[in-house]
Amino acid sequence: MRPDILLALLPVLAFLAVLIYLDSYKLIRLRAVLVTIGWGCGAALVAMGINTWVFNALPIESQTFSRYLAPWIEEGLKAAIIIGLMRANRIGFMVDAAIRGFGVGAGFALVENLYYYTATPDAHLYVWIIRGFGTAVMHGGTTALFAIVTKQMGERYPERGLLMAIPAFAGAVLLHSLFNHFFVAPLISTALVLFLLPLIILVIFRESERGTRRWLGIGFDSDRELLDMVTTGILSENRIGQYLHSLQDRFPGETVADMLCYLRIHLELSVRAKGLLLMREAGFEVPPDAEVGAQFEELRYLDRSIGKTGKIALHPFLHTRSKDLWQITMLKG
Repeated sequence: MRPDILLALLPVLAFLAVLIYLDSYKLIRLRAVLVTIGWGCGAALVAMGINTWVFNALPIESQTFSRYLAPWIEEGLKAAIIIGLMRANRIGFMVDAAIRGFGVGAGFALVENLYYYTATPDAHLYVWIIRGFGTAVMHGGTTALFAIVTKQMGERYPERGLLMAIPAFAGAVLLHSLFNHFFVAPLISTALVLFLLPLIILVIFRESERGTRRWLGIGFDSDRELLDMVTTGILSENRIGQYLHSLQDRFPGETVADMLCYLRIHLELSVRAKGLLLMREAGFEVPPDAEVGAQFEELRYLDRSIGKTGKIALHPFLHTRSKDLWQITMLKG
């Protein structure tokens, strides 16, 4: 393989590999990373078709299009993938938001650079340095930052839903547009992108790792304590125990039994997932547990049995934040 195409493809993949290596909890499997890269490749193919159609339909210069229209189209397609992953509870922390985001951007950059390589195979090595170390890292970096900011703002303001993605998306488009302006020499722009975006992502990455560690420590202990209360049937004289005991006065006996069973399985899955993450951090690989599938089946049955009212009553204990939903989703594989 010629060195120019390696320069165009390898830098963004190398940085993605660094992020995966730094993920001490192994939040994302290699297969999931490859799938994410594949989605980014698909987004690039769609973007090429849309860009061509829009460019041909409008009386606009190529430079103006690349600066003011292409960033909206390309960042929009990449952002749509991230939003889809979040809605499916496949992103639980800023760590996996960074990896997923950079993976989407990496796939997008790979297809884009391969297209330019086939279209201009005789381009100077200078071009591939800029595309590999600048444009490709820019694609990965803007999508990673979009995913990180959207995730963080969504955790802080969960009641606002997807509205919190708007400022993150605007920021990604702005960064993309600024890069395409080349206010300074292309090599200087490339150097700035290569230095600043990975540095920002790595700082956020490390902070998220510390946050994950704190969340695991606190969450594991509280889940374990509540699970002991439910499984033994001995409700403590604290507010949690009093609340669970009060359910007997508000629901029929068989419904209360199903509700407590639902809560028990939910807590068991939560404790199992947190334990799995702690084992991964310690360097142990835990094989899949066949019992998990049966627990999910029972959870689905009990979900129908207790109904919406029962779930609302259990809401304080069901861990419906995205981190908690993500960890249970993780056990499904």
